[in-house]
Amino acid sequence: MPGRAAKVVITERQQEVLRTMTRSSSCPQALAQRARMILLAFEGFDNKDIADRIGCERHAVGIWRRRWTKEFRRLVLVECCEKESALRAAAEDLLSDLPRPGCPCTFSAEQVTQILAVACEPPSQSGRPVTHWTPGELADEVIKRRIVESISPRQVGRFLKYGRPAAASQPLLAQCAAGRPRAVPGADRGGVRLLPPGPSLA
Repeated sequence: MPGRAAKVVITERQQEVLRTMTRSSSCPQALAQRARMILLAFEGFDNKDIADRIGCERHAVGIWRRRWTKEFRRLVLVECCEKESALRAAAEDLLSDLPRPGCPCTFSAEQVTQILAVACEPPSQSGRPVTHWTPGELADEVIKRRIVESISPRQVGRFLKYGRPAAASQPLLAQCAAGRPRAVPGADRGGVRLLPPGPSLA
């Protein structure tokens, strides 16, 4: 008997991004198909129904909905802390093909999420004599907190690169702080609105 499908949750902006991907003529077909999978999963369709609608294998639907669920917290952090174009880039990265075997990932999704969470804190909260995080300060702090054993400022910059250069000429948290007040009225989780399950496709 098939296992229980991973529950898919999306925010209002994530829904807009996924819809745009499904309709864009410039979006690669594989990405558009996976975006549609997530939208249908959010609507409540099971893997078999989604596979029948899209014309793919059921196990493929399960892979992508699990990956979306696993990375959802990171997407919310990107949505809260980065400028608008960053969410589209993050969604496309998430729904892109996985790295080939033989190239293991050095940092887990949980570690990346924790690093992004630290980036959204005021540096003064950690006793840092700066007003905004830089890749070097952030790398030093996450090592100090034992989130990772070691990490270079350049690698930290890659995690924060969505929508801006890795080595930003301006403080990295400036956009994060500016982005938070743009919370959707009535939102109650981190400045984003979680959508209730329901129809999401036009």
